[in-house]
Parts: sequence; C-alpha cells; structure tokens
Amino acid sequence: MESTIQGKKVLILGVGNTLLTDEGFGIAAAGWLESHYAWPDGVTVADGGTLGYALMAMINDCDFLVVLDIVLGQGEPGTIYLLEGEDLRKSVSFRDSTHQTDLLDTLASCELIGHRPDAIAFGLEPFEFRTMGMRISPKAEEKLPEFCGKVVAELRRRGLAVEEKSRGD
Repeated sequence: MESTIQGKKVLILGVGNTLLTDEGFGIAAAGWLESHYAWPDGVTVADGGTLGYALMAMINDCDFLVVLDIVLGQGEPGTIYLLEGEDLRKSVSFRDSTHQTDLLDTLASCELIGHRPDAIAFGLEPFEFRTMGMRISPKAEEKLPEFCGKVVAELRRRGLAVEEKSRGD
C-alpha cells in the first residue's frame, strides 16, 4: 500500500479547456471540490487550465499531485477513472491535446530539475468535447458530485483529512 499523504503538500489540479464543453470538466471539478470541502493545511486546489509548463512552479512545490481531467478510455461517456503509473498516459492532459503541452513532459521537466511528485489522475469519459461551449455538458455536470466524491474517498483512503463544508460555510 502507498504511504500516507497526510502532512504532505498536495496539489489538486483541474486542467482542461473551458471553451470546449467537457474539456473543461477538470476545472469544473476543482471548483466543485473547493466549494464543497474544507481542505487541511498543505492542500491546494487550483485551476491549471491549459498552462502546461507554466504549472512547473506549482508542481515543483508539491509532494503529491492529483490531476482532474477528461479521459478518452473507450468507456461509456460518464465513466470515471482513477489513473496511476503508466495509466496516466490515458488522461488527455498527459498527452498532446488542446492543452499547451502534456503533463508528462511537465513532470519530466520537474524531474530534471530535481523534484517529481507522486501523481494520480481522476478522469471522466466525456459526453461532448469537440464543440465550442463555455460550460460542461448537462450530463457531465450531473456527474460532478459522484466524481468529486470518488476523489475525496481516495484522498481519505491515503490518509488526508478532508471535511465536507456545512451549508453555511
């Protein structure tokens, strides 16, 4: 079993292109996580957009990276994936796409300068990502609570103390 991430610097990074419907799902998921959960010290939830190498400083500053993205995994639209190790390449952000550069290149560059954090990715098989649209599809929006619940469950399993915000927060 992997070591605990409690007390480590964790970066939860939503990536994607908000101009292409479900391509922006990772960013929507990051926003949902930030608005529905209280994160312990050392955890940053961020919108990485399509920044590619511009994310190096943030990635270099963390010990554990969680990427939120869409995944083209030949599953049914709405399928939720947890990717680790070599499976990270299935995430759209981990190979050339509409993003400026893929995250594997960015992680490799981080490694060259001395620090490559452990990384996992959560992805959603998109419903629609090839048409222009400033919002994720209604079906993808319906998946946000389930998707984010799986992210939180995995982080808790790895030792991170995550609490739901009360409605008044």
